[in-house]
Amino acid sequence: MRALVAGGAGFLGAHLCDRLLQKGYHVTAVDNLSTGFLENIASLENHNNFQFIRHDICSSLHLEVDEIYNLACPASPVHYQSDPLQTLRTNIMGSMNLLELAKENGAKIMQASTSEVYGDPLVHPQKELYWGNVNPMGQRSCYDEGKRCAETFFYEYHKQKNVDIRVVRVFNTYGPKMHPNDGRVISNFIIQALRNAPLTVYGKGLQTRSFCYVDDLIRGIMAFNDLQETCDFPVNLGNPEEFTVLELAQFIIELTNSRSKIVFCPLPQDDPQKRRPDISLAKKILGWQPIVPLKEGLLRTISYFDTELSYAQPNVVV
Repeated sequence: MRALVAGGAGFLGAHLCDRLLQKGYHVTAVDNLSTGFLENIASLENHNNFQFIRHDICSSLHLEVDEIYNLACPASPVHYQSDPLQTLRTNIMGSMNLLELAKENGAKIMQASTSEVYGDPLVHPQKELYWGNVNPMGQRSCYDEGKRCAETFFYEYHKQKNVDIRVVRVFNTYGPKMHPNDGRVISNFIIQALRNAPLTVYGKGLQTRSFCYVDDLIRGIMAFNDLQETCDFPVNLGNPEEFTVLELAQFIIELTNSRSKIVFCPLPQDDPQKRRPDISLAKKILGWQPIVPLKEGLLRTISYFDTELSYAQPNVVV
């Protein structure tokens, strides 16, 4: 099987490439390296069944493939808000180009959508049938609405052009290979704690999140892709265990034995107050649920960042 992973040098994409290679796929990773890093796939570069192409999916692509995984879009507010128009183009034009490629090849295609399609939800936990509460003019709208529009493209390509689609709504995911400066809460807290710097908590830290370790997420993606029948509906993938941001900050300080203190900053616009997936559908049709506890996943991620920081900031003897 020949797989194309768009965003293959990113956090999730690199893990997915590795898993596909383990399953015997021929894998082509495509990335424009705007937020992805070649270091994420350095261990794969000598694999006989792996190739990397530097390419922006906003331009058309012509390859012979059997499966396509679209993970190509900045996923953290710091990055997707830095160029909102490019974020929209990636979600909309990029999705259309990959869907056209799937149609040309008769290939199966998966869209990595997001829990952000639910916005600041008025329903808790969030089921796939919930339409969301999204501000179309806010700071996050380029990502939220871009992903919502991308989903619509997928459903319409299935209905009108008979493309075999999968749409996963990814909830907060963490683990090794995260960008240290991507602005997401777990990477922020771990970096700050390892440096004994203040942990920046927005608002009072009472907003809740659910955190899924990357291995669990990739396992869910593979299980969804392995379904024989096409699925013209989205499936939530995430960990339903819910924590406040303040609880997370305190836990990371404890796990890192950090001297960091917690400081409180103004809450950003449209920051969701609650975020927790209902994964009943994933359990039913995939037999999937996360198995890595938060403590274990955080310890692995802390170890990764500790190593990365030691390389970036070698000790100097004065």
